[in-house]
Amino acid sequence: MKLLENKKALITGASRGIGRAIAIAFAQHGADVAISDLKVDDDALNTVKEIEHYGVKAKAYASDASMFEAGEILINDVMNDFGRIDVLVNNAGITRDNLLLRMSEQDWDLVIKVNLKSIFNLTKAVQRVMLKQHSGSIINMSSVVGLTGNVGQSNYSASKAGLIGFTKSIAQEFGLRGVRCNAIAPGFIETAMTNKLSEEIRDNWIKSIPLRRPGKPDDVANIALFLASDLSSYVTGQVISVDGGMHM
Repeated sequence: MKLLENKKALITGASRGIGRAIAIAFAQHGADVAISDLKVDDDALNTVKEIEHYGVKAKAYASDASMFEAGEILINDVMNDFGRIDVLVNNAGITRDNLLLRMSEQDWDLVIKVNLKSIFNLTKAVQRVMLKQHSGSIINMSSVVGLTGNVGQSNYSASKAGLIGFTKSIAQEFGLRGVRCNAIAPGFIETAMTNKLSEEIRDNWIKSIPLRRPGKPDDVANIALFLASDLSSYVTGQVISVDGGMHM
């Protein structure tokens, strides 16, 4: 059974990592998929090719999700090319880790702009589409550190915690029109970002996970698939942790 047959989805930051895994999972279940990133590079084009392998439509867009005007342009372009938007996955994000003692104002502002303001930009732009349709699923990518905090990640933790409050507020605002909004909070997921960590940090992190292993991008993609589909038609305003039990 294809859970997203004839659905149209937009996923930001989808050229690699978790975003790419979500795009592929959606395509496997019948969705036409638009992806966006800062530029349409080889990673983006390869992701499009893999999406098309499943017999669905795919297109990559160069867009800076942190810029308000760019969000409006992206939504308009996707609507022109796909006709509707049933699912929006706000996945774009960055880290600029440091202890607060050493963190610059620029690193604080940039992380908040990319990780949190981008959610506002895209949700603000897509609302007219989904509210008019009286349907839609918005999925925001938070993090386990948005629930727990973490040393050296005050900017990242703040952005991901703010995203949760935004998600719950939008779920209340949009619910009357049949539009759902939920968040996913991944834990230690193996991506290019986490692969840069030292072996000592990785080992210590894994020891803190009850399942004693890091997660895979597909673990997060499976939850996104559930939230995008009608299987979760009575689920909104929720934060689903995908962390092997790190935070309970």
